[in-house]
Amino acid sequence: MGGKIFLVRGKKLVEMNEQKYKSEARLQDLLTEYPDLLAGDQMLSDSPRRFVLIKPEAGVPSEEEGSDRWSVDHLFVDQDGIPTLVEVKRSTDSRIRREVVGQMLDYAANSVVYWPIEEIRARFYAHWDDPTEELIGLLGSDFDENEFWDKVATNLKAGKVRLVFLADAIPAELRRIVEFLGEQMTPAEVFAVEVKQFLSEDGLQTLVPQVVAQTSKPRNQIGPSKSWDEDSFFDVLKSEAPESVESARNIMAWAAERRLEISWGKGRQTGSFTPTLSHDGAAHRVFSVWTSGHLQMHFGDLKKRPPFESQDARVELLIKVNEASGAQLPEDASKYPSFLVSEVSDMTGLLSAFDWALAEIESV
Repeated sequence: MGGKIFLVRGKKLVEMNEQKYKSEARLQDLLTEYPDLLAGDQMLSDSPRRFVLIKPEAGVPSEEEGSDRWSVDHLFVDQDGIPTLVEVKRSTDSRIRREVVGQMLDYAANSVVYWPIEEIRARFYAHWDDPTEELIGLLGSDFDENEFWDKVATNLKAGKVRLVFLADAIPAELRRIVEFLGEQMTPAEVFAVEVKQFLSEDGLQTLVPQVVAQTSKPRNQIGPSKSWDEDSFFDVLKSEAPESVESARNIMAWAAERRLEISWGKGRQTGSFTPTLSHDGAAHRVFSVWTSGHLQMHFGDLKKRPPFESQDARVELLIKVNEASGAQLPEDASKYPSFLVSEVSDMTGLLSAFDWALAEIESV
């Protein structure tokens, strides 16, 4: 320590001296409040990265449907749907030299396998009071929420994540490791970011973020999106979740019988289809089916329009779905929970629940 900067105030210079953070928690709180401290503009100069926080202290399991074994300090996502895992340490913490690297590799290796997109999406919507407003801040007003989360799922499954080590000062040993990992971990990206703090005698604070180590060849482009259709969807489903094919076919037949439009996802590796009811000038989506074999409920979309803006109406649909599927979806009926279609105990009952939901929408 010992550096200084000067703030011009009128005709006076205010001296601000570099200071250590009082605690690691303080640095973490600053990052939670100000994602710009990740220095996204320095990560890719011709396409600055913008971030929104998914959740601080995001748990990471070590097995399928297992409980959380670790906790990454922060989970962000950028405007291209790239999950960004951040581990925060102070320079005075001896773990910043080697132990933090092993921790981050544990997080990365297990998150790409055991983090279902439904869980990430649920964490985001649970963390923010107005999650849609946060997405507008990241993506602009003209965006498709389902398409965005489809991108996140595709990136995660492909191992396209960003790992960020953040501290007030990054030691030389960690810089060399970051540069080495960045060259070896295609398509993942690895960065080390310093956020120095400068304080004046009268309490002014200035924060200066800087990328100090990264892969020498940032890999931002993830290729064109894929146009899914019935053939390509079921080709992948047969490979990834063959036990779900018959149920998915039954749902497709149900949608065709009711003349619902099928909206196909645009994920690069993960496909989905969504039966869509056009009514009163709006598109209503009750659920989607994914190539992972999951059926995802759209309570988060349903609550934006009548009649399911009513909590009681959504809970009634939730009860019907739970009874037919055998699932235990969250009682708040406000997000995007999912279950495996192959485990549905009563498909006829489930489709009847969806018939009821469509009838309720058309009655308004």
